[in-house]
Amino acid sequence: MTNRRQFVTALGGAAALGALQHPLAALAEIVAQQVKIYYGFPAGSAGDSVARRVADKLGGTDFTKLNPVVENKPGAGGRIALDSLKSAPADGSVLALSQASALSTYPYIYSKLSYGLADFAPVSIGAVMTHGLAVGPMVPASVKTLKDYVAWAKANPGQASYGSPGAGSTPHFLGALLGLNSGADLRHVPYRGSLPAVNDVVGGQIASSLTPSGDYLPFVKASKLRVLATSGAQRATYLPEVPTFAEQGFPELVADEWFGFFAPAKTPAPVIAAASGAIQAALKDKAVADGLLSVGLLAQGSTPEEMRRSLQSEYERWGPLVKKIGFTAES
Repeated sequence: MTNRRQFVTALGGAAALGALQHPLAALAEIVAQQVKIYYGFPAGSAGDSVARRVADKLGGTDFTKLNPVVENKPGAGGRIALDSLKSAPADGSVLALSQASALSTYPYIYSKLSYGLADFAPVSIGAVMTHGLAVGPMVPASVKTLKDYVAWAKANPGQASYGSPGAGSTPHFLGALLGLNSGADLRHVPYRGSLPAVNDVVGGQIASSLTPSGDYLPFVKASKLRVLATSGAQRATYLPEVPTFAEQGFPELVADEWFGFFAPAKTPAPVIAAASGAIQAALKDKAVADGLLSVGLLAQGSTPEEMRRSLQSEYERWGPLVKKIGFTAES
């Protein structure tokens, strides 16, 4: 089990490995290559939009001449994409977009996690998301609030299930905390990404789902599901009518989460700097920011160091919560 000292050491080690190498030739080489961006969930999801919208703005920058190609590698809660990045060439030709939880909470729940922070170098945060609890036709129309949902779940334990993008994901843990703190027996159903879970809620196969809020927007507009709560510290700008978990009596369920770009750990520092600068510039493009907002994401770039500090903070916050939930990959 990774402890705090090992985690901080890994973060510093990843940065140091890049800083020790300054071959400007590597930067010239990367500009000439076709960059790949791995993303660990299906195409069409909110995070996939981050990868593709940013990739469309990276061609012709100091990082690469050509727009990168996004490769979806869904499964295992995003771990497949990070496993692939770990063994990729450390020359900037391969990046991965990952949710923070794959590196901030997975070390607590997978005793045999095949990667660690020492295998990656932070490049830039891409976008921030909040999660939401939504219900579909299996849940009566009279259920309009989180309090109503908890009461319904207690009265119907056999139907009180919720889907998530995967076991060990932040939405999974939010649902587990909701069950613990409310006394409702909420059964978790893991999926290979958000959209399959949302589709099953819309189709009436499961009662509810907890996923990034933006993945619900088309179905909310079509009146096919109802979002009862979101996980941000404030209400989501794209769902202003939906109160937060905290507003409805569950302050422990405040959780913004980001998608961020990573490179293999030994990628040279000049390449990391070029990639980070190009990604940050792309995220400031109005078309990119507006496009991400339309799917429930707030564009937000960062320096590699800012990303590292944020990841450390998330790691320290989730340790006690994962222990409270009592979930491991073997449980």
